[in-house]
Amino acid sequence: MRWLIPLLFLAWPAWAQTIVLGLSQNEIAITTSFDGSEILVFGAVKREEPIPDGSELEVIITVAGPAVPVMVRRKDKRLGIWVNTDAVEVDRAPSFYAVATSGLLRDVLRDTEDLRYKISVPRAIRSVGAPMSIQDATVFTDALIRIRSEAQQYQLLENQVVVDEQTLFRARIEMPAALTEGPHVTRIFLTRDGNVISTYETTIDVRKVGLERWLFSLSREQPMLYGLMSLAIAIMAGWAASAAFSLLRN
Repeated sequence: MRWLIPLLFLAWPAWAQTIVLGLSQNEIAITTSFDGSEILVFGAVKREEPIPDGSELEVIITVAGPAVPVMVRRKDKRLGIWVNTDAVEVDRAPSFYAVATSGLLRDVLRDTEDLRYKISVPRAIRSVGAPMSIQDATVFTDALIRIRSEAQQYQLLENQVVVDEQTLFRARIEMPAALTEGPHVTRIFLTRDGNVISTYETTIDVRKVGLERWLFSLSREQPMLYGLMSLAIAIMAGWAASAAFSLLRN
């Protein structure tokens, strides 16, 4: 059993620093007037030994929405008309993903650690394979990242985590209006010299409430009734618009 002793000493740095985390809110309610939300992530580093000299402590915060398969299609112009040609299914892509860091991502995280923990936006997306006829499959993943980044669904927030006295940290993350219902996993990483030395994970629960919740449940549990109700509303809206137009003409 003597061989266990050196291993315990090697593992000690991982125990020496742990994360105490807080969130401004751990639930987000989606209503008919929901236009986004801001989450304040704050916390502290709990130490069992003095702050090491030399390298600085860095903090990375990620927030990931539910991951689902996504079909990405490529359009080409054929005979003057834009048509879908190739398609690649990305196996799992988070509906929302934000990465906030205390420095430049390339400076605070080694590539091997990124590969291990799947922290950066490209690494958070899982794309296993593509049809043999498609030689540039990575272009489809890049297109998905570009489109969702433009919609603020994917965010890289470098230098947005404030670290005070190598102990306290905080960051603000804007959540867009187009949030997907479900748990949004929040992860905190402490790094030194690009290596992850401690992690923490919690969730933010995103749920539809009120009329949004009722309509969502109705569409899933009673699709026939939901379809008939939608048709009735469309007919009534058309009749009301026609009546209003007739009144204006008179």
